[in-house]
Amino acid sequence: MSDVATRKGFRDNAALGNNGANSVNTRALSPIEAYRANFRHQPAGPEWLQSLRAQGMDRFEALGFPTTKNEDWHFTSVAPIAERMFHVARTSEAGISSEGSTAGIVARADLERFTFGQPAWHTLVFVNGEFSPDLSSCAGAGEKVRVNSLAKAVRSGIGRPERHLGKIAAFNRHAFTALNTAFIQDGALVELQADAVVDQPIHLIFVSEGEGEAVSHPRNLIVAAQNSRATIIESYVSIRDNCYFTNAVTEISLGEGARVDHYKIQRESEKAFHVGTTQIRQERDSQLHSFSFAVGGSLARTNIYTSLAGAAASCTLNGLYLADGVQHIDNQTVIEHIAPNCPSHEVYKGVLDGRSHGVFNGKVYVHPEAQKTDGKQSNNNLLLSPTARVDTKPQLEIFADDVKCTHGATVGRLDEVAMFYLNSRGIGRETARILLTYAFAADVLETIELQSMKEELEKMVLSRFAGSGT
Repeated sequence: MSDVATRKGFRDNAALGNNGANSVNTRALSPIEAYRANFRHQPAGPEWLQSLRAQGMDRFEALGFPTTKNEDWHFTSVAPIAERMFHVARTSEAGISSEGSTAGIVARADLERFTFGQPAWHTLVFVNGEFSPDLSSCAGAGEKVRVNSLAKAVRSGIGRPERHLGKIAAFNRHAFTALNTAFIQDGALVELQADAVVDQPIHLIFVSEGEGEAVSHPRNLIVAAQNSRATIIESYVSIRDNCYFTNAVTEISLGEGARVDHYKIQRESEKAFHVGTTQIRQERDSQLHSFSFAVGGSLARTNIYTSLAGAAASCTLNGLYLADGVQHIDNQTVIEHIAPNCPSHEVYKGVLDGRSHGVFNGKVYVHPEAQKTDGKQSNNNLLLSPTARVDTKPQLEIFADDVKCTHGATVGRLDEVAMFYLNSRGIGRETARILLTYAFAADVLETIELQSMKEELEKMVLSRFAGSGT
């Protein structure tokens, strides 16, 4: 059955009742029932994947969409997502065949502005959540490195993704992760064998180009074995200003002594909805460096959860979010200290203009066994208009007695003293506003080690609030 016919069936819902063929039920399906109908029509997979999907669907139906009564979603209403009838996007809708060949709607030239000017990077492109080999270029990553489409790995069994898939990202408590699990089809699989070092970054570009209110569920799995090293970038983008929903999940396993620098760049259509979850498990002496940049979406939520499960594992979580107009951008982080001697450092900053709404909810949880924990967390927000607002909630939950943990949050407007200082030296008020805004964001941008990315994001910060001619 075609997607069009299936969606028409959802609207008409001419289902047989208990009284026989002449009994017709014309009740409209609810969005959750529509997801269940979509679930039944998705392509089959191996038995282990079918079982995982079924568990995800059952859990999503049990949980339902979160409401503002849920503490983790207290400041963010997902009603704009929950009340819409999204249909599962297909590559054929974006001019990409099921074999991944382009048909003219998405071309390499369309993606140039999202590549940070680095054609040498290993690049995998996904259109509506499905791998496009014609748009990708990933050769010579190394003998100990496997970078592949998840769908291809599932079909071939290479790498045995079932060993890790669904084992890190918890879908028993998180509705959107459960929904993604129910619709696992494709995404990126990155495997680093012991001692593997990837010299060039691995860039995963997810383009949403479906017509109408389409939803895609990219699923990524990153497995870094002992003492391996890699830089991985996830970019979520759109070429046109469409309304769609991206529900992405990335699972990362860091083995003993492994290091992964992970960047998530979210610059989707401002009519779009985005929920992205990155969940990590870290073993002894592993290092995670995470940077989140969010600028797109009508309603966008980024979740980053990491568990420091091995002694002396460390993590750094940094982020910058920019909102304007009526955008709503939400960031939630959880750092779970399970083992002793684990440092964690976190800095998130937000710049908000117009009538936008920013949310930051960060939790550091220290288990009783996690002695000698060193945790620092801060969230700072700059409001550029009187109608912009932010809700920030840094949290510490400590059940060990030998720890050093601090947290704090600030919300303020541009420093009038600094503004007067610049004005008194001949710098106009608008230019001074731009300089002070940039200075506020600059220190968190300085944590980016990729020079080309840092320069590109610096330009975006300036142009975002000062116009493209800056």
